[in-house]
Amino acid sequence: MENVLKEGERLDVLKRENIHIIQSSAVFSFSLDAVLLADFADLPRVKPAKIVDLCAGNGAVSFLLTGKTKNAIVGVELQEKLVDMARRTVQLNHLEEKVSFVHADVNEITQWIEPDSVDVITCNPPYFKISDSSFKNEKDAFAIARHEIYLTLDQLMKQTSHLLKMKGKAYFVHRPDRLMEIMETMRKNRIAPKKLQFIYPKHDKEANMILIEGIKDGKEDGFRVLPPLVVYNQKGEYSDKIKGILYGEQ
Repeated sequence: MENVLKEGERLDVLKRENIHIIQSSAVFSFSLDAVLLADFADLPRVKPAKIVDLCAGNGAVSFLLTGKTKNAIVGVELQEKLVDMARRTVQLNHLEEKVSFVHADVNEITQWIEPDSVDVITCNPPYFKISDSSFKNEKDAFAIARHEIYLTLDQLMKQTSHLLKMKGKAYFVHRPDRLMEIMETMRKNRIAPKKLQFIYPKHDKEANMILIEGIKDGKEDGFRVLPPLVVYNQKGEYSDKIKGILYGEQ
């Protein structure tokens, strides 16, 4: 397996799915937000569906979704190095029939994926707005993944709406401090917010992550807030719920 790695890369294991994933701390490593997003997304297990993972990074969400559906998953990623890592992970795990990756800008995605054709979209987008103009010159992999250099929230929702079929579902992980803006932008782009979950690092801490589901052209009523999800218990260990998500343990 080691000969598939390039300089600075390592192999980690998605334990519940038993997938070896290529990572690089110098370029990109997925974190818990990707795992929680994949767990939160509701996918048709057997019914034929087109599933797309936007802002795919090194493919973590796409690979995590393979355990939830018989359908193939298409990941979309702007950064060529990350696409290369993801494609080598596909080959390493013999997942050619399950996962593929498109090297593309989300803003131009309808050149690759037909509008109004997608049943489910997942996305772990850049969280942070660009506030300091000088920062725009620092276009390294981390900055692109975390800051809205190439993809703003408004652009993301616009393209998500373009891709989704009527009543198609979209799932996002983001930050609580942008919740109002997220919901407003979703609705502006014909995506009705339907389900929300707050993620807390510990019981006595403020939420630091949100998971949100939207339905294209969905009804405005029926919005649900799910029970909170706490990452660490009082001992500083993963909570039972998180262990179940990560390892299949309860």
